[in-house]
Amino acid sequence: MYQLKHSLNQNSENLVDLLRQRAVTQSNAIAYTFLGDGENITLELTYKELDQKARSLGALFQNLGLKGKRALLMYSPGIEFITAFLGCLYAGVVAVPAYPPRRNQSLQRLQAIIEDCQAEDVLTTSSVLENIEHNLEQHPQLTSLRWLATDKLVSRLATTWQPSPIDENSLAFLQYTSGSTGNPKGVMLTHGNLIHNLSLIHQNFGHNANSKGVIWLPPYHDMGLIGGVLQPLYGGFPVSLMSPVDFLQKPVRWLEAISRYGGTTSGGPNFAYELCVNKVTPEQMANLDLSSWEVAFTGAEPVRAQTLEQFSEKFEQVGFRREAFYPCYGMAEATLFITGGKKSQALVLETVEEKALEHNQIVRSIAVGSGTKTLVGCGRASAQCKVAIVDPETKTLCTANQVGEIWVQSESIAAGYWQQIEKTAETFYAELPTEKGYFLRTGDLGFMREDGELFVTGRLKDVMIIRGRNHYPQDIEHTIASVHPALKSSYGAAFGVEIAEEEKLVIVHEIERTYLKKIDFKQIRWDIRQALTAQHGLQVHDIVLLKPGSIPKTSSGKIQRFRCREKFLAGTFEPLENKAATHEQTAKSKVQSMWGVTQAV
Repeated sequence: MYQLKHSLNQNSENLVDLLRQRAVTQSNAIAYTFLGDGENITLELTYKELDQKARSLGALFQNLGLKGKRALLMYSPGIEFITAFLGCLYAGVVAVPAYPPRRNQSLQRLQAIIEDCQAEDVLTTSSVLENIEHNLEQHPQLTSLRWLATDKLVSRLATTWQPSPIDENSLAFLQYTSGSTGNPKGVMLTHGNLIHNLSLIHQNFGHNANSKGVIWLPPYHDMGLIGGVLQPLYGGFPVSLMSPVDFLQKPVRWLEAISRYGGTTSGGPNFAYELCVNKVTPEQMANLDLSSWEVAFTGAEPVRAQTLEQFSEKFEQVGFRREAFYPCYGMAEATLFITGGKKSQALVLETVEEKALEHNQIVRSIAVGSGTKTLVGCGRASAQCKVAIVDPETKTLCTANQVGEIWVQSESIAAGYWQQIEKTAETFYAELPTEKGYFLRTGDLGFMREDGELFVTGRLKDVMIIRGRNHYPQDIEHTIASVHPALKSSYGAAFGVEIAEEEKLVIVHEIERTYLKKIDFKQIRWDIRQALTAQHGLQVHDIVLLKPGSIPKTSSGKIQRFRCREKFLAGTFEPLENKAATHEQTAKSKVQSMWGVTQAV
């Protein structure tokens, strides 16, 4: 089927066969460890126990008539999710991982996913079900579903499980991308996609039987599920898992887990490293030892050279080696992994002129400073994958020094979007006149050096064209975050809106909670405008300052700029300035009333 490097996996065409083999050859080896509070072990599972639980749930799902159907998986991060996911694979059920909504949170996205995949059953735990039960009455379509709390289902059916026929084209699960809440897209991933992509990660990350994973990423996101949960299973090495919430509340827990359990592979988006730089104190660093960390992968959002440098400088004193950084590029439509470098190689950096980049041209600069931007290379495609840089308008290959859309051809490319024929044709079946076969249009912008190194410069749909110049929102957001400590890093969005047939810049940004009562809104808005004029030559149409928790994000923590734009246009954001003005006006009215003064209208 595929040319795999790992001897055990050469006989495994799917994860069911692979786990069944591990249950025999590595029966008592620990597969998964869960840190319930982000620090202490609350549960461990061997391969034998994992297989037994998966077979029991698989048999139960078969008895309940779920085979061949879609089932929503709504779990908090933990072992229950993993066993339910594998139970679905064992039973021939198409799993649909979803983010469990918090109390009083809108179920709009969840409802849209259920309607799209036509799920009739929701697999969850009793605690998650209890948290959302009070919301179900407001959503009749959700109450009609069968909700199954798998932690309460008593099953000793492992011996009655019947293997389902699986080939490389069999649908394994649907990975819903972080698109519009009203128009979600379910990426159809096959068993062949999984095995092929897991083999790429295994080879490129240099994994072996001595590897050890430490993962905090959410399991319903492609990086967390494929890279964090399934890759260790594929490679036959243990992984320690924790909840993303525990990491976000106390970022040092991630580094402590790597230190305590000798983690060799771990990582996350750029913001995770940035959090550690900003939040981990010298006192917390005292007991850290990061010398075991061999692959510090980073992706899913723009990788910033500055962040990597700051992290390296801060944590090299506790054993971190900057050579461990592993920038890579991937997406759910390609299962996960597309390009990456060689393990332990130095970071590949390119400094380019910003003005040329605004016009989709690459002009390299020897000097680093004002008017330049340093980009981080995301590695190269393997022999089993082809990457092309294409002009999105003419659909022809770009020159070496031209920015274009990244197109990908690989056996990891998904089968398309669930029941979206037109969108599938547009995204998955792009053609080049000079190449054979179909390509995936990623929607990402970048360029490729002559040696094949890929550099990602932005997102095609996010790029703003203002007065004939391209502006990347992540660059603008980075500038704003440096204006004032009250502006939380990675908690703002820049996007364009059309005003009188011209694209205008809008900024929405959260204010750090500790500054809410002492911020001068007028001054900070002025400072933002000054910084954007000085560094980007941009004028701002509107700046909306918000309380913490207002910015829409994906389950993996990425800013949803399209949702921010929708909320801005709909007027559903609640600006802090308006609240302050309302409080001030109310106070004036009370004073005027006390003194018998009539307020002029």
